Amino acid sequence: MVTELGTKVDEKKDRVEVDNRPVRLPSGGVYLMLHKPAGYLVTAEDPRKRKTVMELLPRLPVRVFPVGRLDAETEGLLLFTNDGELAHRLTHPRYEIKKLYEVRIKGFVEDRELEKLEKGVFIDGRKTAPARARIIYRNREKSLLSLEIHEGRKHEVRKMLYALGFEVKKLRRVAFAGLTLKGLRRGFWRRLRPEEAEKLKKLTGLAD
Repeated sequence: MVTELGTKVDEKKDRVEVDNRPVRLPSGGVYLMLHKPAGYLVTAEDPRKRKTVMELLPRLPVRVFPVGRLDAETEGLLLFTNDGELAHRLTHPRYEIKKLYEVRIKGFVEDRELEKLEKGVFIDGRKTAPARARIIYRNREKSLLSLEIHEGRKHEVRKMLYALGFEVKKLRRVAFAGLTLKGLRRGFWRRLRPEEAEKLKKLTGLAD
């Protein structure tokens, strides 16, 4: 029985009851997914009044922030949360969280260039971690690649292709940490289902 004001409750260990009835404690965690369109900055606000991804989200009773970044012209899956520790782990290289991109490139990509991506290329004076790369289609004028990485360095995908002499014409993140854009139209958002949020926590060691 609690007799003092301000008593703290451990949600994992304590059972809370009022009049012998259990009380469900709010977890406080908010987890959203956005299908980001091109042309939006991934920031809370911009002093130059350019469009930001926050304009695409609903009004919420708590402040959420983006998990990692996509540059303005990159489309695709972007997560938002108010869970700082989860966000940190999802973006830290130590946890090797997989990110899958579709990359449209000007020119014909040879198999040997895919092998270079998979072994790692030098960008900003440092070699990238091995990636998984495959051709979706290619012809003389353009190629579409699927590229999976887990480092998340700034502009990493664009720089990797630039290091091989290719210009990226369009970039879209189609999956992140096992989540995909399936059923979510460009410019729209949805809340993660409880089991999806729980899977992210397990993936990063925050849950058993």
